Amino acid sequence: MKRRILTDDHEAFRATVRAFLAKEVLPHYDRWERDGITSRDAWRAAGRQGLLGLAVPEEYGGGGTPDFRYSVVLAEEFTRAGAPGLAVGLHNDVIGPYLTGLATEEQKRRWLPGFCDGTLITAIAMTEPGAGSDLQGIRTRAEDRGDHWLLNGSKTFISNGILADLVVVVARTTPEGGAHGLSLLVVERGADGFERGRNLDKIGQRAQDTAELSFTDVRVPKENLLGERDGAFVHLMTNLAQERLGIAVAGIAAAEHLLEITTAYVKEREAFGRPLARLQHVRFEIAEMATECAVTRAFLDRCVEEHVDGGLDAVHASMAKWWATELQKRVADRCLQLHGGYGYMSEHPVARAFTDGRVQTIYGGTTEIMKEIIGRSLLG
Repeated sequence: MKRRILTDDHEAFRATVRAFLAKEVLPHYDRWERDGITSRDAWRAAGRQGLLGLAVPEEYGGGGTPDFRYSVVLAEEFTRAGAPGLAVGLHNDVIGPYLTGLATEEQKRRWLPGFCDGTLITAIAMTEPGAGSDLQGIRTRAEDRGDHWLLNGSKTFISNGILADLVVVVARTTPEGGAHGLSLLVVERGADGFERGRNLDKIGQRAQDTAELSFTDVRVPKENLLGERDGAFVHLMTNLAQERLGIAVAGIAAAEHLLEITTAYVKEREAFGRPLARLQHVRFEIAEMATECAVTRAFLDRCVEEHVDGGLDAVHASMAKWWATELQKRVADRCLQLHGGYGYMSEHPVARAFTDGRVQTIYGGTTEIMKEIIGRSLLG
């Protein structure tokens, strides 16, 4: 079915992204997987190609196109290519809105040009060893010392943690404030007391560096406060719908791509003298997955439309996130099964998609948290 939400301009952009992936990413991706980190050269190449800072105003070096559908195309193509390690979506769609929406004019001129040309890679540090989805559990603290903040604490599971030049840190600035006593502080590479721990060994998305970070008496300049003091809770909640929609977009794109390559495989692979596709069980499996993908795609595209029009709420973003990522997980499992032993080989695209996609139901808010948000909206 033709996707009505995309125009010829979006499809032209898709061709640009595919060309970038073919030239700058895929030839190097196996090495990045082995190294556990992508190349800074690839980030700069993405900047030259105009793939970073799509929504950033042109005066700061960005694309000046706040149309989220371009981010949808970007997420779909990176997912189809099996290249989540270059975390462009995190940079553009999760961290970008904090910088464009909350930064002062001075901060924008200081940070956004590098954000857009790939010389400043970003991360957001929220999760701690003892606090994930529950913001009230955050223990990292920042004390007001007059002309600076004194930051102490630790974070874990931080995507881009090794490469990041700017880290947006969620820290407690009012001890008795609970979830409403948190602020966003930007810590820059090289700050005294800012240390990066090990690059964490994950079962999937191995090319994407994920680190433990520690802050010991880090002096953060007052001018690096992002947004309002004690305003982090509101800031975080404001941007979560887009983050979760982006994860959902990657989820349905992954499921569709897995279905595509598995459909081709069962047509060619023979068992008992005939193609697997001739077996009724296999046909039913493909039919079920195709139907689930088609229905999910219709809902996701509607959510994208709502977001572009400024109307996507937290509940529907949560619906999109849990449903699409759980579908991705189911489809990956079923497609691996249909590939038999080949699907279990790590070099096969289905095997990589199986492990890369498993985190989708966890980060950005677990499936259980998404259901809780939906349930509370319906039941109080």
